[in-house]
Amino acid sequence: MQIDKNHVEKREKSYDDILVANKAWAKSMTDKDKDYFKRLALGQSPDYLWIGCSDSRVPAAGVSQTDPGELFVHRNIANQIITNDSNLMSVIKYAVDYLKVKHIVVCGHYGCGGVIAAMEKNNDEYLGDWLSSIKDAYKKNKAEIEAIDNEKGRINRMCEINVERQIEKLASTSIVQHAWDKGQELQLHGWIFEIETGLINPLTDILSNPNQ
Repeated sequence: MQIDKNHVEKREKSYDDILVANKAWAKSMTDKDKDYFKRLALGQSPDYLWIGCSDSRVPAAGVSQTDPGELFVHRNIANQIITNDSNLMSVIKYAVDYLKVKHIVVCGHYGCGGVIAAMEKNNDEYLGDWLSSIKDAYKKNKAEIEAIDNEKGRINRMCEINVERQIEKLASTSIVQHAWDKGQELQLHGWIFEIETGLINPLTDILSNPNQ
């Protein structure tokens, strides 16, 4: 048993604990609805693609209070839209062209470790390159960021700028542009999650092709 800095008892779950909890969860679902998993196995038709940060404190389903089948999810360090990342782009392609999602959410969070690393010019072999677009955005917005008189505020504003920038990049992808050209219903939303309150703060929306 450990006490964290907020004086909250925290028990680390063992490997077996997770498997036991899974069985209990599955049973609780079938107790309420015996055909729940049978229906779930028939397929998926989510309206939302969630692109979020890999941070363990920001689980997509938990934060959004959605059930299995409602969110198609991709997560990476600092919720980046990087068009030469085939993993990310295949997710967007499948979600837009095959699942026909109506909304894509990019959800960042305040105090993001990836954003902090970019602001500190992290040059790790992998992280350095991955965070390069955040480093560029930090340079471009340095005057605004440095005008904020406390470190937490500077970091949090950079987290917001990062989300706003990713929405712009997402809107310019050929996948999204092609969907809009076809008249497909598709809206983009930039959100940021505040871990201290548990609340999502909407930052920006693109509801149709801004180039038309």
